[in-house]
Parts: sequence; C-alpha cells; structure tokens
Amino acid sequence: MTTKVIHEANLAEVNQLSDTSAEFVIRPLFYGYGNTLGNSLRRVLLSSIKGAAITAFSIEGANHEYTAVPGIREDVVDIMLNLKNIRFKSHNDEPVEIEFNIKAKDIKDGKVTAGDIKLPSEIEVGNPDQIICHLDDPKFELKMRLVVETGRGYLTIEKSSNDRIHSDMIALDATFSPVLRVRFKVENTRVGQDMNYQQLTLTVDTDGTITPQEAFEEAAAILVNQYTALAGNTVVETAPAPGIESDVDDSGLALPIEELGLSARTANALINNDIKTVRDLVTLSEVDLKDLKGFGSKALDEVKEKLTELL
Repeated sequence: MTTKVIHEANLAEVNQLSDTSAEFVIRPLFYGYGNTLGNSLRRVLLSSIKGAAITAFSIEGANHEYTAVPGIREDVVDIMLNLKNIRFKSHNDEPVEIEFNIKAKDIKDGKVTAGDIKLPSEIEVGNPDQIICHLDDPKFELKMRLVVETGRGYLTIEKSSNDRIHSDMIALDATFSPVLRVRFKVENTRVGQDMNYQQLTLTVDTDGTITPQEAFEEAAAILVNQYTALAGNTVVETAPAPGIESDVDDSGLALPIEELGLSARTANALINNDIKTVRDLVTLSEVDLKDLKGFGSKALDEVKEKLTELL
C-alpha cells in the first residue's frame, strides 16, 4: 500500500470580480485541506494585513470630543466617526502628521470630504468622497490636524490615547486592515477517477488601498514565515498537485554536492553540515546558509553562482 503525499497547493484560477474584489480558486487539495487553508487564510487576511488609519486629530475650537464647533453642522463625535471611515495607504512606517485648512466659501455646499485633505506624497486616500463634515457658515474656516499611522489589526482607544504624539489631540481607535470581507467555500473535486480531493474558493474584498491579489499574497507569505520558523530543519516530502504539469526541471536536484564543481573548502563545509545533494541545498534560505558552521560569505557567493548556472 502506498502512502499518500500531501501535495502542494495550486492556485488554479484568479477571477477578478471588480477593482476591489477577486475570487481565488485553489485545487486540487489533499482531503480536509480546504477548511485548513480557508480558515487560516481568512483569519490572516482579516487581522494581519498592513494598512493605515487616523489615530488622532484636532479641530481648532474643539477641546474635547463632547462638544460642538460653531460653523460646523456636525458635532465632534459625528466627525470622529467620519474620520474613522477614511481609508488610507501609507508609504511611511512612521506616524505622519497632516495639517489642512479649508474655507467654507471655497467648497460646494460646504461639504468637506477626504479628497479635500492636502496629503503629503507618502500618503494616499482610498475613498476621497468620504464626508468629514459640513460647514454651514460661509465665513467659517476649518482648521484640522490629523495623525495617520500604519499598523495591523485593531488599535484600541486606550492604546491610541497612551501613544499620542500630541496630548492636546483627540485619540481614535483604528481598524488598520484594508481587507473588508473574506468568504470561502469548500467543495469536493476530482482528478481523473479519484474524487478524494477538495477545491477551495476564497473571495476577498478590499477597500481599494490594496488589491485583492496583493492582500492574498501577503496573507500567504505571513503564514509561510510563521510556519517556517516553527518547522526548523524538518522537510516534508511534497509533490506538484495531481493533474498539474510542473514546468520546473528538477533533474539536477539529486546531484551530489561533490559533483557541483564547488571549491573543496565550500563542498566540505556543506557536507560537514549534512548537506549532501543539491536538493538539500536549495531547501535552505540565505540566512540558513550563513548560519552553517564553517560557511562564510565567499562560500555563499560561490554556491549562489553555481545554483544559478545549474537551475
């Protein structure tokens, strides 16, 4: 009786439903792995994708959130809710402070939107039509300061308040995730006459500051990094998904290290660390190679050059 290999996942289809929504079809999967992958990808997509949001603000004339400012139709609590709905993309990992002034006479119907904010080059707004407030006094000038930060997941109001750059600003809780919704469906699928496989269909909706494809790939990369750190040097045998043609020529992977044409010193360092074939070698990252006993930077450059020639 042969033992079934847990095959590599295969992204069979990517169906773009809109600019902010896409469907990812993964098949065929080892039985049970539809829910395994679906649940883990969904959790990471909703909680761990990097995004940006307003974490603090101030309005001239408002000392705290439970107040109203003459000249503005909404009270400060309503403005807070509107600011939390603005979606940002930041190219700066540090908090960015933004100041903007706008006069009621310079905007149509007194409506102030996210698109009216004068943003620095490292910040983009994903929903410029989001309303901030309405100015109902034609002589009024709105003066605001905003702090935009990058992060992952959810920032509580307590944490935001403790970490404020300026104590005179009003803190906001923030949801950084640019992923709005994730749904997945698991179905049985067949390969040849074998029905013992599954298909996972994952639908990702974003806020427009990141594409569904970028979010999907970032989530997968996060999971790979987490599990790689836990796996140590253990390698599990895998194979391309059944029915999927591999375009990678792996004929050279069984080649012994001695036949790779490396210098004696580099070859001995690899063999002494129990790396005996090219297959053993390519499973190691550059960081892993640097950590090998007796393996220096010159040896690393030599190995990289040889692998480029071979593969």
